[in-house]
Amino acid sequence: MDRITFSIWCRAVCVAAILVLPLQIIASTADHTTFEQLHGPFERAEQVTKACLDCHTEAGEQLQQSTHWTWQHGQAGSDTVYGKTGVVNNFCIATASNEPRCTSCHAGYGWKDDSFDFTKQESIDCLICHEQSGQYRKFPTDAGHPNYVDKEWPKGSGKMLPAVDLAMAAQSVATPDIENCGACHFFGGGGDSVKHGDMDSTLFSASPELDVHLSKEGANLNCQDCHTTSNHQTKGSRYAMLAKDTLGIDIPGHSDFSRASCESCHGIEPHQGSRNAIRLNQHVDNIACQTCHIPEFAREKATKTFWDWSTAGDKSRPVTKDQWGNVTYTPKKGDFIWEMNVVPEYVCFNGDIDYTVVGEKVTPNNAGIIALTTPQGRCGDDDSRIWPFKVMKGIQPYDSENQIMVTPHLFGKDKAAYWKSYDWDASAQAGMEASGETFSGELDFINTEYHFPITHMVAPAEKALECQACHNPDGRMAKLAGFHIPGQSHTFRGGPFLRWLVVIVLGVVCIHALLRVFVPNKKDKE
Repeated sequence: MDRITFSIWCRAVCVAAILVLPLQIIASTADHTTFEQLHGPFERAEQVTKACLDCHTEAGEQLQQSTHWTWQHGQAGSDTVYGKTGVVNNFCIATASNEPRCTSCHAGYGWKDDSFDFTKQESIDCLICHEQSGQYRKFPTDAGHPNYVDKEWPKGSGKMLPAVDLAMAAQSVATPDIENCGACHFFGGGGDSVKHGDMDSTLFSASPELDVHLSKEGANLNCQDCHTTSNHQTKGSRYAMLAKDTLGIDIPGHSDFSRASCESCHGIEPHQGSRNAIRLNQHVDNIACQTCHIPEFAREKATKTFWDWSTAGDKSRPVTKDQWGNVTYTPKKGDFIWEMNVVPEYVCFNGDIDYTVVGEKVTPNNAGIIALTTPQGRCGDDDSRIWPFKVMKGIQPYDSENQIMVTPHLFGKDKAAYWKSYDWDASAQAGMEASGETFSGELDFINTEYHFPITHMVAPAEKALECQACHNPDGRMAKLAGFHIPGQSHTFRGGPFLRWLVVIVLGVVCIHALLRVFVPNKKDKE
């Protein structure tokens, strides 16, 4: 281990210890098994919430202001509302009319349609974020409720999911850990590793080679060590990113109350030691730490990179799987492509992403693609850095007359649900109506792209990108424009005149040096 690596490792471990120790103390301040009101019996999960709120009197109102509850995220200076209920993606597309399936990852109970009462605090699910019993889970299609009786899942499989022990779960509560966060965030988009690419179930037991921060043999951090939370407001949303943190190490009096950036622990001069470290630190102003330290994502489990809804509905085609056991075709959802060890796409990014929202008019670009997300920023801007992204590609329904993305009704037992009838027109009509939009009747399928910033699966320092990964003509940054990377250009950037000028100057210097060596000096003669 060289001096740079050793220095970085020592600093990271020290900071991790400082961060983790307070959380360990917090987790041990109460023994919830001694609280009589948590002994039950409980017939419904809402009864547990009422018991929690008897002591945690402010928690309900705090949680109701959070994105985990509202599924909305406002943008500064804009009336546009992002979040799961606002944006359109190219996975299961939109929430409206599909709530009972989508809200299996909502921090609440009973959000099955637009009649859900967001003011009822007893509908909050405290357990999904705090229980540590390991046996509590929400049923996939029950609007956020856990099993109160044994149920078969998947349907027709003969496999039973047991009823949860609510009293056991209630008495086990503590500070959230990776098991709590990952139960939803690792399975977004309908399955393990589908959506993000840098978050999946392999992080539950990550090796240091997969993630130096989350590995128990590494820094042994939990999600909230970086995604700091105060009054149930969690920092680090991709809807409000800090692409360039200039504050450095997070300390009292010099803090934005968030540790969801590399700089908040490692500082703005993270490399220590040699002259090479100084050169690496010069990159920090223009390049995100993740760009070098996450050379590939989905390194141990494949992630979905393409979803074609246009091929769905063909019941004559069998369900197929790839070499990793991932489904590559199903009549319900169409064709998929999965990839491992994916090289990110790189974008000059200032932290803002323009998301396509439900009902927004959109038109394809020159390549015939609708960008559902557009990362903002420009190479060379003071606020921008080169960031790594997963770019999810898809083909999905589009209202070509109204020029808006179709938000289909997929889940349900009614005939308009696509997964019931395989009727796109009926699905579009019902889904658009639920979204408050009008369907013209003109349904086409169109290519789309959706960007996810890559921030997890940080590799060990010795596995970071080498210089030549970027500093060569076919380097990783070859598609970026607006700035010069030494060693990347095939030709000298000054044109023929400057090229010849350099040759002439070098020639003169060489001739002068030779003359100094071989021609005697006057003083030497004397």
